[in-house]
Amino acid sequence: MKRLLLLALLLVPLLAPAQSITRVNPTNWWTGMKNGSVQLLIYGPQAGTLTYSITYPGVKLLKASTVENPNYAFLDLTISAAAQPGTVRIIGKKGAQTVTQKWELLARDNRPKGQGVTQADLIYLAMPDRFANGDPGNDKFADMADPNMDRANPFFRHGGDLQGAAQRIGYLKELGVTAVWFTPVIENNQGLTNEGNTMRAAYHGYGFTDHYAVDRRLGGNAAYKSYVQQAHAAGLKVVQDAVYNHVGNNHWFIQDLPMKSWVHQWPTYTNTSYRQQPITDPHAAQIDRAVTLNGWFVPFLPDLNQQNPYVANFLIQHAIWSVETFGVDAWRIDTYMYNDQPFMNRCNAALLAEYPRIHIFGESSVTNVVDQAYYVRNKIDFPFKSNQPGGLDFVLENAMLAGLKEVGTPAATGWDNAAQRVYQALAQDAVYQDPTKLVTFIDNHDHNRFLSEVGEDFDRYKLGLTWLLTTRGIPSMYYGTEILMKNFKDPTDAEVRKDFPGGWPGDKEDKFTAAGRSAKENEAFQFVKTLAAYRKTHPALHSGKLMQYLPENGLYVYFRYDASGAVMVASNTTDKPATLPTARFSERLSGFSKARNVLSGETLTSLTTLQLPAKTALVLELSK
Repeated sequence: MKRLLLLALLLVPLLAPAQSITRVNPTNWWTGMKNGSVQLLIYGPQAGTLTYSITYPGVKLLKASTVENPNYAFLDLTISAAAQPGTVRIIGKKGAQTVTQKWELLARDNRPKGQGVTQADLIYLAMPDRFANGDPGNDKFADMADPNMDRANPFFRHGGDLQGAAQRIGYLKELGVTAVWFTPVIENNQGLTNEGNTMRAAYHGYGFTDHYAVDRRLGGNAAYKSYVQQAHAAGLKVVQDAVYNHVGNNHWFIQDLPMKSWVHQWPTYTNTSYRQQPITDPHAAQIDRAVTLNGWFVPFLPDLNQQNPYVANFLIQHAIWSVETFGVDAWRIDTYMYNDQPFMNRCNAALLAEYPRIHIFGESSVTNVVDQAYYVRNKIDFPFKSNQPGGLDFVLENAMLAGLKEVGTPAATGWDNAAQRVYQALAQDAVYQDPTKLVTFIDNHDHNRFLSEVGEDFDRYKLGLTWLLTTRGIPSMYYGTEILMKNFKDPTDAEVRKDFPGGWPGDKEDKFTAAGRSAKENEAFQFVKTLAAYRKTHPALHSGKLMQYLPENGLYVYFRYDASGAVMVASNTTDKPATLPTARFSERLSGFSKARNVLSGETLTSLTTLQLPAKTALVLELSK
């Protein structure tokens, strides 16, 4: 009998569920933060059944919360100003069992971080997987959900990584780039998805599976931190691409949901309508608003419920952790308009409180100025007021592309055509608190390549880049635009996400070098380089005021100016050379008698009239 009793007692611990902690997010925190509060997500088998305590000078456990899933607990901590860096021990107890988990409290360093981007910058957008491969050893991993790498397959991963991107920093410097924006680098441990009867990889990066891990195939956390440090040493800033709206369906917390309300749940699968109007429409039905905001982006990207306070805290803390850990300077937010907007205000405010200079600009793919203004600081009497400093300027992109397609055609002189479209978009800037904080662009990873959009017309190409690099706002260029990469996204996005030639060992062409580019590609590269360099070094162009004149007969003139000087941009959108009398522009030309053509170096000794070649813009630095 004693033997049986002893055996039974020995079996009890084996039969009872064992408690353990396998994850703590954030993975660490810092002393000296302006906000001394942090909420830890604790995860592990039965971790929510433990009673927690923390004994560490300056760190106080205010509250431990449990949720529907017993594998989770949430600990609210305060970290006093007197707290010192060190190893905090999180202790969980249940009966005779004690679980101890280490958690690091670090000292903040003095590396540059949160520097922001301004009109003086030129942002270069690249997809790490398609830009350059510096370490073939991390191209694929057998233990990941997608173990494939095949450059011959446009839908698979191609092996580009952060080490390869770091090796091309010199190329970006030569071009005149001052800030680099990568599509998301966070782990996307997603399996292949079937889209349009084609199996596709998550090489784009928009389906996170672990917020606190940079994807191993890009080099991991260490490679990202190293890239940012190398970029900063070279005088480049780094923009991180953030995703709050959704995660990948293989995310570890989706595989074991903390609670039903962690994601938006519907009786049956409900996709977003992708319609912008119900959000700002004062007459909109609630169901239409709900579908736009809470419907899933696609079936394999679960839609996070940011009205859940635990979800909100998780996302906000990850944003701050990323800036502090990696030292990034600006924050681009994916699918901004699909997020809960009060949450976005809270998140923006938290980032700006810690990093007052950081620039935040979201993607709201809308078609009109009113809807675009809704998502940034604006002057419209909306019931909701956004605090987002900037945003991607889709309205101006649409205007420039539509107008450029009419350049050199009979429509160029039409009432609402060609340059008139650009003029009219900018004429509505009064709705924004500060339109100079908008990020301007003419193509990106979701749109047709710019050269293809303008019919592969080199004059239109140069005209569009001139507008981009001389008008108000913070310009952004998509990788390869400077070397005339082309294609349409129809039938697939992969067509506009091709590898940068020369980014892989053994590539037949290396377009990172002048020798590897054709004469026309070098002309395009030099054109961008000249304008980018001029913009960077001339305050009147990159931070001066904008004054534009109503286009007449297909001729469009605007000025960038400040107390130190002025730049005149005169565009001819017709297919014939034109003589432009300048008396009409006396308000801005008064006091100036000469000019230097920024692109050609030619000196103009008289400004009474200007000769404008067909389908061309002159950029003139005015002088007395």
